[in-house]
Amino acid sequence: MNTPFLSSQSFLTNKRTLWTLFVITLLLTVSFGVVMQIWDFMLIDEMFNADQINNHIISMTVAQKQAHIWTTATLDVLYPLAYGGLFAGIALKAFGKSGLWLALPSLLCIPVDLTEGYAQVMLLTGNAEFMSLKTITTPLKLALFITGLAIAIVGLIKLYKASKA
Repeated sequence: MNTPFLSSQSFLTNKRTLWTLFVITLLLTVSFGVVMQIWDFMLIDEMFNADQINNHIISMTVAQKQAHIWTTATLDVLYPLAYGGLFAGIALKAFGKSGLWLALPSLLCIPVDLTEGYAQVMLLTGNAEFMSLKTITTPLKLALFITGLAIAIVGLIKLYKASKA
């Protein structure tokens, strides 16, 4: 029986899909660096201390805030879909039935990262009431991301060893 979940799973574990997600993730990662270099600012994506976030936003120029908003609303919407799909696909491909559980941190990271991005845009547009959402979602996103990345790295090592056997 071919259910939508199984179709999604085979799509995510397809070699071409994984390579495409890898390239997109790489291009988006580089794009963040380029944007920060051109507009001379640091993203608030990894900040979860309210005072640090406030001080950083206050120190930004209008152009930097606009660039950050644009970056968050475009690149940072695509980014969790790319890396989340990549990490989940590797977990599913490398670990078989256990991969369903091991893909979970990466899959959960996608909506958490998107929620964090929404909170960031709201903060950058002067809506301070979104600070608590930002300070909760950022550490959760980072924990899920790091866990998913670690699982993906172990999965890649496993797949590499299996291809050499």
